[in-house]
Amino acid sequence: MLETLKKQVCEANLALVKAGLVTLTFGNASGLDRRRGLVVIKPSGLGYEKMRPAQMVVLNLAGQVAAGRLRPSSDTPTHLELYRAWPEVGGIAHTHSPLATIFAQAARPIPCLGTTHADHFHGAVPVTRPLTAQEVQADYEANTGRVIVERFRELDPLAVPGVLVAGHGPLAWGRDAAEAARNAIALELVAKMALGTLLVNPAATPLAQYLLDKHYSRKHGPDAYYGQKRGPSRRQRS
Repeated sequence: MLETLKKQVCEANLALVKAGLVTLTFGNASGLDRRRGLVVIKPSGLGYEKMRPAQMVVLNLAGQVAAGRLRPSSDTPTHLELYRAWPEVGGIAHTHSPLATIFAQAARPIPCLGTTHADHFHGAVPVTRPLTAQEVQADYEANTGRVIVERFRELDPLAVPGVLVAGHGPLAWGRDAAEAARNAIALELVAKMALGTLLVNPAATPLAQYLLDKHYSRKHGPDAYYGQKRGPSRRQRS
């Protein structure tokens, strides 16, 4: 079942390790087959050195396991909340990458201080409010997803494809699992650049909005012109 998606999700998890964003088993990535309403996610506590596509767990959007002998990631309810809230999202990655986690633990958003950040995130990477004691006790992982959705009430999750959960760590997402992993890598990079900038100049101010908009729109949206145009498909050429 969903063998291609299992392979993609396994590769996304391994990409997080290769990029240095995951230590031990501190992280997970998932992918969604929106047409079938099925999610594939990393098993809970499984060592990355042993990870294989066949070990990925398949669930429906209600959280019921549809295939797989291992328990899904303990963060599965967080992923499911985001998938249910955002129909445009098809992949999610959660890490405890050090520099983004520093901002999360400080409960401080990552400001957009330069064009590298603006190329990838259309504004600051936001931070959630802390969960209440009741939210932690009642349904911790699902409520983590709910406070993320709450924080994005006035934000486009594809324009700002990442968040910091206060006191916890970063999540990133995209249209599929591979894009979610790339966004997690970008999130850690902009955290590194922001932290370094603020150490050199604590009074550094965010990038001007017009320059932020220009750099973001060069790569994203209907007027994007960065990179190469895709050639016609084989069907179109024939």
